[in-house]
Amino acid sequence: MRTPEPAISRLLEAMPKAELHLHLDGSVRVGTALELARTRGVDAPATWRGMFDALVAPERCRDQAELLRAFDLPIALMQDAEALERITTELVQSKAAENVRYVEIRWGPLLHVARGLPLADGIEAVVRGAEAGAASTGTVVRLLATALRSHDPADNVRLAEAASRFRYRGLTGWDLAGPEAAYPDPLLHRDAFEAARAGGLRITVHAGEWGGAAQVRRALAVAPERIAHGEAASQDSSLVAELRALGIPLDLCPTSNVQAGIVASLADHALVRLHRAGAPVTLSTDDTTVSDLSLTEEYGRAVAEIGLTLPELWAIDRYALEVAFADAATLAPLRQEFDAWADGIAEMKPAGA
Repeated sequence: MRTPEPAISRLLEAMPKAELHLHLDGSVRVGTALELARTRGVDAPATWRGMFDALVAPERCRDQAELLRAFDLPIALMQDAEALERITTELVQSKAAENVRYVEIRWGPLLHVARGLPLADGIEAVVRGAEAGAASTGTVVRLLATALRSHDPADNVRLAEAASRFRYRGLTGWDLAGPEAAYPDPLLHRDAFEAARAGGLRITVHAGEWGGAAQVRRALAVAPERIAHGEAASQDSSLVAELRALGIPLDLCPTSNVQAGIVASLADHALVRLHRAGAPVTLSTDDTTVSDLSLTEEYGRAVAEIGLTLPELWAIDRYALEVAFADAATLAPLRQEFDAWADGIAEMKPAGA
């Protein structure tokens, strides 16, 4: 795998970054997982290397379904409030350490009630963890509650109603994810989307991890503000034009897409083609641990492997603050901070600027 030259790597480390597509259960630290497995009696590897191998998915899985199995162990470790709060705080700290100044973390609260944790208590724990991480680092955090395609639609309505009660503590978004091939129609959960929207939550949906461009188009039926993944939209020029006209961004995660078998290699990913065609896109990791990846490394791969120029990468990074699920008062100083940084960096300006 090609990596950027050292000077560019240092520049990407220094760049203020925004990440909009990041899963909590895919981002558990290896050391934390070891401690939780030991103290919670979860059957799991007892060595650091063994746990690393268990938490990190193969570089290329057969399909999305195989990739999703990598989440079974972390979910088993995240069945109490203390674990959820700790993992959330640590994730914010990890992101802050690589100069991620704004991050949206999504998780499926209904996945963490198997041992009796009340739904509201689990949500409260993640909210507390996000608040603690933000307070200790200065990184701005917003949360998205993720419903699962495979869950009972009535349970997802209940989740939307519960999540909405935390809107004023940074839980601002609603997502649908999970096994797309087995549950292709997001309208199965129409009532949950309506409940989330009624509760003031902003809407995104995973699409195109199976089924190509048709699944991305299908996601438009729930009127999302953003689409998670959606790389397959590149297969349909009319769909790209529609996304551009509607201003619906694709929150792309190239490394994760290779892992899930959606694209053959990073070089084949449509990030550059979509951006240059005017489709709104953002760039994220999806999962820091499952993909063994920092956002800085994903940015480096976008330049060295996929072919983005540095000005294009900066434009995508900065654009994330235009479509983030936070209020204008929160985003305004971040936008100023990002713009001030870029003003002093010639590499981030288009040729001739």
